[in-house]
Amino acid sequence: MSQRIRIKLKSYDHNLVDKSAEKIVKAVKQTGAVVSGPIPLPTHKKVFTVNRSTFVNKKSREQFELNTFKRLMDVYNSSSKTIDSLMKLELPSGVEVEIKV
Repeated sequence: MSQRIRIKLKSYDHNLVDKSAEKIVKAVKQTGAVVSGPIPLPTHKKVFTVNRSTFVNKKSREQFELNTFKRLMDVYNSSSKTIDSLMKLELPSGVEVEIKV
């Protein structure tokens, strides 16, 4: 199986994304496959503006920001052992993993 496996990671916490990417790279390299990445993708920032007061102070506003951090990895020269190690890997909650073969 000389397919490319593409792994995308998403999370609101950059530490969780980096730690889970490190775990994936370590697990894949133990099986003998080649990993390119993790490549940091652009951070998606969502800004919310809310009035602090309901009626009186219209100009007084508060802003909140929600950042989504993303990483991309490609695995080459994978075997069935590589796929098994990826499936058995326990990643922290709060990290969304998308695997494409």
